[in-house]
Amino acid sequence: MTELIDINSYPVQCTLKLLLKDKSTKKNIIWATDNYESFGSNYRDTSEMDERLISVLGSDIIKPRIAKSLEEQQDRTRKKAEVFTPSWICNKMNNYCDEQWFGRINVFNVEVEGENSWTSTEGKVEFEDSDDWKKYIDSRRLEITCGEGPFLVSRYDSSTGDTIEIKNRIGILDRKLRITNENTADQDNWIKWALRAVESCYGYEYQGDNLLIARINVLMTFYEYYKDRWAEEPDKELLQKVANRISWNIWQMDGLKGTVPLGKPYEEFHQMSLFEDPDEEANKDERDQIPCRVYDWRREGSVLYSDIGKGR
Repeated sequence: MTELIDINSYPVQCTLKLLLKDKSTKKNIIWATDNYESFGSNYRDTSEMDERLISVLGSDIIKPRIAKSLEEQQDRTRKKAEVFTPSWICNKMNNYCDEQWFGRINVFNVEVEGENSWTSTEGKVEFEDSDDWKKYIDSRRLEITCGEGPFLVSRYDSSTGDTIEIKNRIGILDRKLRITNENTADQDNWIKWALRAVESCYGYEYQGDNLLIARINVLMTFYEYYKDRWAEEPDKELLQKVANRISWNIWQMDGLKGTVPLGKPYEEFHQMSLFEDPDEEANKDERDQIPCRVYDWRREGSVLYSDIGKGR
């Protein structure tokens, strides 16, 4: 199988420090899984994911679900209800969302009935008004419990490991980058709208290894579209701009609480014992119950995820 996630590749190595950041805690994301504890104390579920250790162990540690052993896959399904959606189902659901947005069917591809596949449409995607392509790129989409991000990007089919050519990709960001390709002529304008496309794609995930893979998949999607369009690699500065946006938009969260994972349940009242240090307990509560923040790129400010549904 082709190596789908390469920790030591140029785009990942020059951005890994950013891709490991947790913007809510101002620390690194945590493992949030016990699958790696056999590697040592730095791999406990509550341990931060360390750039140096990940770089050394590389793709032997950070690899997609399809590349893991069947036993490990079953273990993660049992413990975290981890399953991954085939690309043809992601495509069907993304197509439905676009059908609502455009008011017509078969905008990006035509599904092949009975074959779990699709044929990409030819030619430029048409919009009713000349500036509607910008509104489409700016339309914000969220993949909940995103795993490796199969609804956001489709570099490979997460259920089979088969790679997907750029022209046939079906992810939310893939569609936005296709629109960017079709409506920009010069490199600076392409970069502007490609960055806005990344800024409009959101997702959250509980387990740290999945989260890092999702972040890498979004980064590599940008990298691959850039290289395909301009026949050169994006420079380190641009990749770091992308990675910073990704670390805000693809974040680690317990979706039931809206907080960083593995925090203890909220208590209305806690009875202190004679042997507890009040300062230590206060710091632990503060760490455990940090609410997640996301970034509004159009208003240029972060907001609490819990406030979004309240219209704040």
